[in-house]
Amino acid sequence: MNEKKLAKGNDKAALNRRLKRIEGQVKGIQKMIENDRYCVDILVQISAVRSAIDNVGAIILENHIKGCVSNSLKHGDKEDNEAIIKELMDTIKKFTK
Repeated sequence: MNEKKLAKGNDKAALNRRLKRIEGQVKGIQKMIENDRYCVDILVQISAVRSAIDNVGAIILENHIKGCVSNSLKHGDKEDNEAIIKELMDTIKKFTK
């Protein structure tokens, strides 16, 4: 668990494309607010952004589990594995709040 970086299974280009789309959605929400758009329409767009960012997080979390966590569990001793599982559970709790 020494190496703390983006898991190799993550397609950085695809993640960046998703994040650019989300960035565009957020800018769209800003314009909607500036143009005094209907509150419900703004809330729908906020919901879409929230869903999109959750999807990006889910992709990264899945690849973290399949890559970082799996490799660490294979090569760690019992004490290391307990720490890895604790970190994973803490991460899932934070991500799902």
